[in-house]
Amino acid sequence: MHNQTKDKWDKHYNSCSGDYPAAAEVLFKNQHLLPSQGTALDLACGRGANAICLAENGLSVSAWDISPVALEQLSLYATEKKLIIKSEVRDVSAKPPETNTVDVIVVSHFLDRSLIPKIKNAIKANGLIFYQTFIKEKVNESGPKNPDFRLDKNELLIAFSDWDIILYCEEGKTGNIELGFRNQAMLIAKKPHE
Repeated sequence: MHNQTKDKWDKHYNSCSGDYPAAAEVLFKNQHLLPSQGTALDLACGRGANAICLAENGLSVSAWDISPVALEQLSLYATEKKLIIKSEVRDVSAKPPETNTVDVIVVSHFLDRSLIPKIKNAIKANGLIFYQTFIKEKVNESGPKNPDFRLDKNELLIAFSDWDIILYCEEGKTGNIELGFRNQAMLIAKKPHE
């Protein structure tokens, strides 16, 4: 399964062209919440747009993904921008982050429910999670077709209910579905001091 997943994502990233992607909205619009120093991890980073944003904010950044193609693109872009990012080809489901090792973790467009407790354990006390991924209540076909890779209503909020919730947004189909933040949930939470 590992090679099949890797090959799928390598093929996807080989077909990417044009402008480098922007960081996930949860991070991009809330950079002011980042600490002024510390360690950050862009988990299942893809081309690493979140890692770029974290490094531009002065954090010591690691970026992990199963696709060496994506990480090569990140490396080239980071070099061009004169940013230092430690990238690692890593199946994050098989080898999650270790306990109490980072101040900030960003996850976008990735969901492995079994990893959530490990992500929570990896973040140091007073550290932050920035999480944005797809939900089942969608208004169009963007995102994964497999419902297993989409969150149930308030699932992310419930998963981090023992943390200090700074921001949570899941608009679903409420109101004018042509506007707003649709098809996804976003969460920023702070790990309580132990």
